[in-house]
Order: sequence, then structure tokens, then C-alpha cells
Amino acid sequence: MIDFKNIEYLKEGNKRQEEAYKALKKHQIFERLAAYVPLLTGTIPIRIDLPESDLDVICQCESLESFEAFLLESFQEEEQFQLSVSHQEGVGAVVCSFMIDAFEVEVFGQNKPTEQQNAFRHMMIEYQLLEKYGEDFRQKIIALKAGGLKTEPAFAKLLGLEGDPYQSLLEVKV
Repeated sequence: MIDFKNIEYLKEGNKRQEEAYKALKKHQIFERLAAYVPLLTGTIPIRIDLPESDLDVICQCESLESFEAFLLESFQEEEQFQLSVSHQEGVGAVVCSFMIDAFEVEVFGQNKPTEQQNAFRHMMIEYQLLEKYGEDFRQKIIALKAGGLKTEPAFAKLLGLEGDPYQSLLEVKV
């Protein structure tokens, strides 16, 4: 099983993963975010990305205000920098995005351990499903995404899950 807590696995991945690794290292994204226990999530780590897919980095922050100030100080000079505060799952979150090389990076922080955040939980379940069902299943997910579906709804559709795809995916036993 891949250790998704350490981005070193990207070096041995496909071309897009290798490029993501180089960009993240060149711009020292994980080093700069180290105090916030960053994890890379989303579609690139599990090879179901589209050309426009971004690099999702989730972080744990005790204070949204402090994290917001840190993001402004650390990344506001990056190309296409944007910052917002939102509420997800009844918990406040700070989100910022910017461009590095050919990638959009989205940094998401909330006061919750990164391994317990839904982005990481979803990715781990999706990874296990991809491993279980193989390359044909992976290609069907990518095709659904290319057709306009988001990742979790694509998995829910292929698996025949009912209700909210984001919640029902968390209930899948692999």
C-alpha cells in the first residue's frame, strides 16, 4: 500500500505525478506548510486526474485566523492567489489557491486532524476501490469525470450508491 502521508511516492508514479512532485518540491509547499500536518489528497495521488485537476493539500489548523494570516504571508505572491473562509461539515475552513508551474494548488485548512478530514478519507476509500476493481474501473471513473461528474459522484454512480455521494462513499466497506 502506498504511504500517502509522504509525497515521495509521486517520484515513482506516472508522468503527471512526477511533475507534481517536482513542482511541490521546487516551491517547498510541504516544507512551508509543515507545522500544519499537510497531506496531498484528490485525484492526482490515485491516478484518476484530468488535465485540469489541481493539487489538493489539506492541513490541520487550530486557529482559522492564524492560518489565514499564515497563508497570506506565505503564498500571496504566488500567481492567481485567492483566499476564502467557508464552513464544511459544520466546521470552519480556510481555503487558498494559487498556481505553481503547470498546477493549481488548493490549500484547505480546518481544525481537524488531516487524516480525519473527508478529503483524505474519501481518497483512501477510492484508492482501495481502484485497487480492488482494477484498471477497467479506473478508466470508467476517469470517463465519468471527463463527462462532467465530480469524483465522489462518479464513484457513487459506478457503485450504485444511493443518497449523498460524499456521505455514502464514507460508508463503503472495502
